[in-house]
Amino acid sequence: MNTVKKYRWVPDFVYGGIDGSVTTFAVVAGVKGANLSVAIILILGFANLLADGFAMAVGKYSSDKATLQHMAEDGASALQMAEVDPVKGGAITFLAFITIGLIPLLGYIIAPFLGFDDNQTFVVASIFTLFALFLIGVIKGKVVKVNKLFAGLETMFIGGLAALIAYYVGYFVERLI
Repeated sequence: MNTVKKYRWVPDFVYGGIDGSVTTFAVVAGVKGANLSVAIILILGFANLLADGFAMAVGKYSSDKATLQHMAEDGASALQMAEVDPVKGGAITFLAFITIGLIPLLGYIIAPFLGFDDNQTFVVASIFTLFALFLIGVIKGKVVKVNKLFAGLETMFIGGLAALIAYYVGYFVERLI
């Protein structure tokens, strides 16, 4: 099996996974920054998980369909066009978004059973999310043959930066209103 075919769906997984974890954790961090309830974290977190995951999948599907249309117009071969599958691309993006995007909410799902307070739960959710981002970066690094540690840390840093932005937006907006 050639390398391109072997890793054809990794970009969709990485894209969906990073976006799922970053956007869901941004919701968690923004709500925590605004000092709102855990119920709001869960409501907005799951709403984001499903609605944004669906939007990402539809976007990937539409993008792949447009790619196929351009390939057909440019006279691409059937073999070249078979490399692009809008349904599979959308499905993998959605599944990665949901699977990895659920990680920031896990702390809030298990916290009631462990007796954690809100701050402890946020720390657990942060650690889970950073670890997930690191692993996605390592996978990305393996596929594109770059330093896996650097790729993991880079992905973790970018996701952490997005979470900090969301946290402080929630913090400052809550104080303004």
